[in-house]
Amino acid sequence: MSWIPFALAGAIAQLIDGSLGMGFGLTSSTLLLTLGASAAGASAAVHIAEIGTTLSSGVSHWHRDNVDRRILIYLAVPGGIGAALGATLLASINLENGRIFISTILLLLGFVLLYRNIFKSLQPNLVEISNPRYLTFLGFTGGFVDASGGGGWGPVVTPTLMATTQTEPRKIIGTVSAAEFIVAVCASLAFLANLSRLEINWVAVAGLAAGGMLLAPVAAKLVAWLPKRQLGIIVGITIILINAIRLIGN
Repeated sequence: MSWIPFALAGAIAQLIDGSLGMGFGLTSSTLLLTLGASAAGASAAVHIAEIGTTLSSGVSHWHRDNVDRRILIYLAVPGGIGAALGATLLASINLENGRIFISTILLLLGFVLLYRNIFKSLQPNLVEISNPRYLTFLGFTGGFVDASGGGGWGPVVTPTLMATTQTEPRKIIGTVSAAEFIVAVCASLAFLANLSRLEINWVAVAGLAAGGMLLAPVAAKLVAWLPKRQLGIIVGITIILINAIRLIGN
């Protein structure tokens, strides 16, 4: 199978992720599951590819001063721990149950993404929350959901920070994108530790990584003016439809 379609998918997914602060894992995992990959295999391929895409994205956002270093530290470390545990859990689930589990997670995250963008104007910022324990819990939860569900770091962490802190949106998106590098590395190491139980499509990994790394600098530059709400709604609806059809077909 050619790597070019995966590169195109990776480029589109990274453009979405870099502008919304979420979407690469959801979009890529949904594609791989549609092409017949196992749940753990899809999540493993996405996270290994994300090592390159998140590094490129993080460096790009850092270069454009889109990263809050304090929040980055509190999110990245627990996020990595949660991702390692989530990857280990997913790798231990049998193939059929794993596909149902990951499709369910992706479906729910699609609804979260859709809801957040439709009702964005109705969500005022809450009192500033800067407690390190809160950020640590958020990072751990986001990392666990991300690895066990094939995606979810952005949909869990980005909107939560938007609603509970006064941090600039561009800083939130850049910080979440940079912290995702640690999440991707930890999840990938956990999946590789269970390699004997997985079937990883390395062509998909190479394609997703190449496409995502190519578009990461562009996405970091466009983050301030892309139509985030409309893009989020379209992506949310697409993810919901694809995963709902898959669950109905099981």
